[in-house]
Amino acid sequence: MPRNQFQRMVFAFITVVITVHAYVFYSLYVVNGNMLMQINQTTSVLAALRTQGGVYMCGIYLPIWACILIEFCFAFILENLVGSPASFRLASRIFHPAKNHPMIFETAIICATVGIMCPMMSLIAAFLYYPYYMGFHILTLLANWLKLICFNFPFAYFTQLFFIQPAVRVIFKTLFRKDIARRSGEARSYPQNEQEAIVNIFERIDEIHEELAHEHRRRKALEQDVQKMTGDSSKTGAGKQ
Repeated sequence: MPRNQFQRMVFAFITVVITVHAYVFYSLYVVNGNMLMQINQTTSVLAALRTQGGVYMCGIYLPIWACILIEFCFAFILENLVGSPASFRLASRIFHPAKNHPMIFETAIICATVGIMCPMMSLIAAFLYYPYYMGFHILTLLANWLKLICFNFPFAYFTQLFFIQPAVRVIFKTLFRKDIARRSGEARSYPQNEQEAIVNIFERIDEIHEELAHEHRRRKALEQDVQKMTGDSSKTGAGKQ
């Protein structure tokens, strides 16, 4: 996982690059591919886009690369300002990064990120791809927004959990392998099986017992010092009398 702002920016950049390309492909080919081919009477989606002059966005037709760039800008800004910090806070309410296994905590962050980013990006897409040639109506916008959420959420959840985030983590670990290796050497190893977990539990119990015994000895020594000081004060007062 990223440990500073620069690494978080790089992690978000890699995530957004892969995610935006996946979503554009999903939207054009899977969701709207048949409709585009039927309207333009072509046998492929690319031919349909060439026939109509690009992808309809913001009331005009733009090339695919322009659509990817626009969506990338929105997604990158939202991921850094809202998605990443908010998902970490939500995951931290249930799981503790220092106590729970990293895989569990990372999965919770992924689920929280999908739950936050999918509605926001679907709302932006509802504005970008709204059929402005038919006029604008807020109810139509909301209906399109809900439709996009229904289309995008299953795709976002499964692709982020099983494909995109594992790929992003592999790329991230490759880029920052030296820093990760140094941190791994400093980090405490996790148990590999049930026997190691039980051994770790008993070792922790022994550590707690030792800490309690040390605290008991410290308090006893402190009490003896207080009693000694009290006794000395009493003797001094009696000598003055």
